[in-house]
This record gives sequence, C-alpha cells and structure tokens, in this order.
Amino acid sequence: MFKNFPGYKVLEKLQKNKSHKRERKFPLNVIKFIFIAVISVVVAMLPTSAFGIDGLTDVHQRIIALFVFAALMWLTEAMPSWVTSMIVVTVMLLTVSTSAFNFLRPEDTSGLVPFKSIMACFSNPTIMLFIGGFVLAIGLTKVKLDVALARVLLKPFGTRSEVVLLGFILVTAIFSAFVSNTATAAMMLAFLTPVLRSLPADGKGRIALALAIPVGANLGGMITPIGTPPNMIALDYLASQGMGISFVDWTIKMAPFVIVLLLLAWLLLRILFPFKQKNIKIEIEGDIRWDFKTWSVVVAFAITIFMWMFGTDLWGVDTNVVAMIPIAIFCATGILTRRDLEEINWSVLWMVAGGFALGVALNHGGEASLSRLIVTSVDFSAFSPIVVMILAGLICFGFSNFISHSAATSLLVPVLGVVASGLGAALDGVGGPQAMLVGIAIASSVSMILPISTPPNAIAHSTGFIEQKDMMKVGIIVGIMGLVLGYAMLIFIGF
Repeated sequence: MFKNFPGYKVLEKLQKNKSHKRERKFPLNVIKFIFIAVISVVVAMLPTSAFGIDGLTDVHQRIIALFVFAALMWLTEAMPSWVTSMIVVTVMLLTVSTSAFNFLRPEDTSGLVPFKSIMACFSNPTIMLFIGGFVLAIGLTKVKLDVALARVLLKPFGTRSEVVLLGFILVTAIFSAFVSNTATAAMMLAFLTPVLRSLPADGKGRIALALAIPVGANLGGMITPIGTPPNMIALDYLASQGMGISFVDWTIKMAPFVIVLLLLAWLLLRILFPFKQKNIKIEIEGDIRWDFKTWSVVVAFAITIFMWMFGTDLWGVDTNVVAMIPIAIFCATGILTRRDLEEINWSVLWMVAGGFALGVALNHGGEASLSRLIVTSVDFSAFSPIVVMILAGLICFGFSNFISHSAATSLLVPVLGVVASGLGAALDGVGGPQAMLVGIAIASSVSMILPISTPPNAIAHSTGFIEQKDMMKVGIIVGIMGLVLGYAMLIFIGF
C-alpha cells in the first residue's frame, strides 16, 4: 500500500498480524494443500465418462481439475489467493495450452488453449483499468489531495453526532468509489481515531462511528466499475461475451442504489448504537501545497473521471484505454516514481488475472468449449431463472464472508456465465445475463459479517472499539438489505 497516506501504520500492523497468523497455520496449510492437490489429481485421472458430459476431452477434464483446485484453495485459504492464481495459471500453461508438455498434448491439438491468450490475462485491458485506479490513488495521496478533500467533504456535516456519522459514511463511500477500499478505510480511520478516543467510554456512539468506515468503504466500492475487484471481474466476463456495460451506465444505475443502502445503514447504526455525546468536533490536520504537481493531479483526475464517464460516447475512447491517461501524466510530471510502482497492490492484480485465465480456458473452443458442453449437457430451462439468480447471490454472499471477495467472484462468475448461457431467453424477464453476473458483484460487496470478511472490517475491528457480535449484527442486516434491494433493482430495472 501507499506509505505516504494517513493510516498506513494501521495497514502495516494489519499485514503483520496476517503474516503471523499464516506462520502459525503453516503445518495445517501444508496438509490442506496436499489434500486439495490429491483431489485435483484424482479428478484429472478419472475416466471422462464419469462426468456425464458428452464430447468431454482430456483437455477439458484437466481444466475441470484446475477449477476444482482453484475453488478449494480459495475456499480454504491454504495459500494466499494470488499464490493460488499463479499456480493455476502456470499449471494451465504446462498442461492445457499450446505450450504444454509434448506428452500431454492430444492428437487433435485444436482443443488446446493458445498460451498467448492465457498469458495475455496479465495485461488484460481490465487489469490496466485497475492499475489506472491505483495510480490515481497514489497521485491523490502524494500531494495530500485526499486529506484536503476529506476536510472539505466533511465540513458541511457540522458537529452534530448523528450528522457527523452520516458524513463519515458518505465521504468514505465517495473515496472508495475511486480508491482501494482498504486504503480508504485506513485513511478515514486515521482521521477518526482521535474522535473515537474522545467519546464517552460508556456510550455506543463510537461503535457506530467505527463501523461507519467498513460500511462506507464496502458499499461505496459498488458505485463505479473501478471501486472494487468484483465489479471488474463481472464486467470483464460480460465484455468478453459481447454484453459490456459502460462506466457511465454502471455508475448511473449503481449510485442511487448505493446511496439508498448507505442511508439505511446510517439509520441502522443510529438505532443500534445511539450517541451519548450530542456534538463531535472533527479536526483533520495536514496542509496541501498548490504547486505544479498538485495541479497536475487535479487536472489528471478531472480528465480521467470525465473521460470514464463520457469519453466513449463523445470520442469513442474505451474506458480501459482512459486508464492510461493518469499513468502517462504522472510519469511525465515525475509524480509517479519507480518506488510508487513497487507499492501498487500487484497481488490483487495477479489474483484477478488467475480468475480471467480460468474464464479463458472454460470458454476456449467456441461450440466445442467446455462451457458450451456443460450448457448442452444440463437442461437449465427446467430451472426458474429468478430462483437461480437469488440462490447464486446467497452462495456468493456466504463465500464472500469467509474468503476474498475477489476469489469468490472469480470462482462464481465463469460458472454463472455458463448457467446464464443455458437459461438463454428465460433470463430476459429478470434482467438478462447482466443481472445475474452484476448480482454476484453486489452480493460480494455487501458481505461484511466478520472481521475476516474484508480488509475494511479487519481495520475497523483492530481499533478495539468493536466486538465481533456488533459487526455480525450490522453485517447481517446490511447484507440482507443489500441483497434484497440489489436484486430488486436488477430484476425490475435491469442493466
């Protein structure tokens, strides 16, 4: 993460705690890995007839085994998610690609996935969109524009406790729409920590304020496509199927939904954790220097957001290409340095690339692809589309509370893409395939029951002001509200 933004120490402490926990679990994780590897090998060695899918080839079977391996590794967290992705991509290249070992190549090599297609996942346009978002965040923090924005945005909310609570929720959500929710949570918590310590120890208000950070960060990420990895994963799959959603269309649809959800969450926090102290004074320290670099960041930020919102319609510039603008400006002006590039969260990008690679393997081959074979072997028309959508959302919600949101989405999106193809026109009445896959992004973002569910939760819990039962209570209610409102929006309004 970025060492020059407020709250870095909180993040650093969190990362160290995670490292210590992994060290303590090392023997158990080794056992998990061996067990999962054995299961995957067994799946790869079974006779193809055992799967009940007509036309299944050895290559398809290996892809299924890799999918099983990725799913179990991500679910059990035997290794960090990005490590699993790297293993999957490497094994995929050596076993099912056109660069596989000679002894693993079938006589008909047409079923092998081009190795360039798999490796291209690391430079997928969506990955560049991610990097553009990270670079914008670096620019904002380096010139302390984030601090200045936080001060300006929080000022209108005054000093009344309940209104200050609303201010923290909304401002955190705004930042999270464009900056990593982890970085946003750490930054906002740095501003909030002195306030939390000044509130009465016997009051519940500080619990509400501490929970405002993860609530705002998790929900705010849904506002824009770059707000959180699950959005990007769902959008990339839709784009690959010719059903892309533009930056502006996504934002127009999601912003009202998120605002309503944030207001409901604010009312919930007020009811569950009423303030004992009527007024709160917020003081955010840090001066901004309006020099050339600061104005460069302001101009780059304004141009990028404008182009993301309207560039495609006005000039035909793709959203992913726009992400290169701040990178070029910051490199040219010296704002972005080699050290800054090292601090980009590459593990998230590698994790997402692994999910993309699984999608490439599942869909390679056109009519002979594994996804097409699965669609034709199962009569999806026998299932109610709305039941499938809701069940998929609940499964994603369950997974995402225990594993990485990105991992859960990477796991479910390719599968549901296959299901959506099988349901075909039956989905038209409930929002189409877009609704099913965007629903997964929503379900993962509203998953915030436990401290381990998402980094903003862990950061807020590290303050010591929140008990796990309080986080569970809020997470369950906000999660249910998010799922109900989200799927209502997708079914009745569509995407």
